[in-house]
Amino acid sequence: MIFDRFSATRRRRRRLAEEVYVRLVERARDPWFYDVAAVPDTVDGRFDMIVIHAHLLFRRMGETGAEGEALAQDIFDVMFLDMDRSLREMGVGDLSVGKHVKGMARAFYGRGGAYELGLQQGREVLRRALVENVYRQSEPSTEAIDALAHYMETQAAAMVDMPLDAMTAATGPFPPRR
Repeated sequence: MIFDRFSATRRRRRRLAEEVYVRLVERARDPWFYDVAAVPDTVDGRFDMIVIHAHLLFRRMGETGAEGEALAQDIFDVMFLDMDRSLREMGVGDLSVGKHVKGMARAFYGRGGAYELGLQQGREVLRRALVENVYRQSEPSTEAIDALAHYMETQAAAMVDMPLDAMTAATGPFPPRR
């Protein structure tokens, strides 16, 4: 009986993780990023926007305790299962999918560390992280880079005290762009 309750709780949390991940991806696909912030509308650019939003979400969820940490891990797992599926749909062979996913995970952690440093140390550090990661193969305007940096700073600030239930609500986790 205790295992049934554990399984039911796990299934509910997994379903919630999938729902939150879908909202994260929807936000990452907002045309504003590709038009105003000049994020390259490529597979890499879309990956970078998912990474930014996942980082913003996970940094806050990690501060909410064990329940938030467990949900963040479930969202991470859902995200990388989706990446695996997407690679297969793009025609990456079964034997090399694992290698690609590992590379994506390394990129996720590297970018997350750079963005965190930027969010802690200020706009110029964040701008450099964005140029090196999001804009690495393009030459965006200063205004585009500043728009994306401002967006990240605004989102991070809006999430500072956001409770877990607000992050997982149908309207969460990302406040409207300002």
